[in-house]
Amino acid sequence: MNLKIDKSWTLFLDRDGVINERLQDDYVKTWEEFRFTDGSLEAIKIFSQSFGVIVVVTNQQGIGKGMMTESVLHQIHDNMLNAVSKSGGCINKVYYSPYLASENHHTRKPGIGMGLMARRDFSNISFRKSIMAGDSYSDILFGKRLGMKTVFIGDALLARQRPDLINFVFPDLITFAKSIEKL
Repeated sequence: MNLKIDKSWTLFLDRDGVINERLQDDYVKTWEEFRFTDGSLEAIKIFSQSFGVIVVVTNQQGIGKGMMTESVLHQIHDNMLNAVSKSGGCINKVYYSPYLASENHHTRKPGIGMGLMARRDFSNISFRKSIMAGDSYSDILFGKRLGMKTVFIGDALLARQRPDLINFVFPDLITFAKSIEKL
């Protein structure tokens, strides 16, 4: 598959497990708990040279469960964006869904609401020229429902369970970034 990624393309990134380390059976509730995955800052810098728009789409039901406030989440995201910027990268915007999985809210992945919000905010977004990179079935399904190419970040064994939904598999974000010209 030869995608010819250029500035007309958009990259959608999941947060937990992709940009930062996922906490086992917990949520990142403070900046002190936020740890970038190995190579993710370098990866975002590389992506920033190739993609015209980069957005994060993240389910954050810890808010819905009362484990943190939206204000604290904004602080976490502001710190994340500052660290990305200091590393030479750029994330244009972060979208999040604070709703519980049981609520089936349209903004919660795999619902497409966050993708539609991004297209409203960035009129040049074409989902046919977009990639969704995530580490869960809901991330990949979100991308497919919008007509994006999908990149599974993580264990290839898990990815083989749904090869019909996944275009590419990489063990981590930096490996994906270093392979971008080969897609």
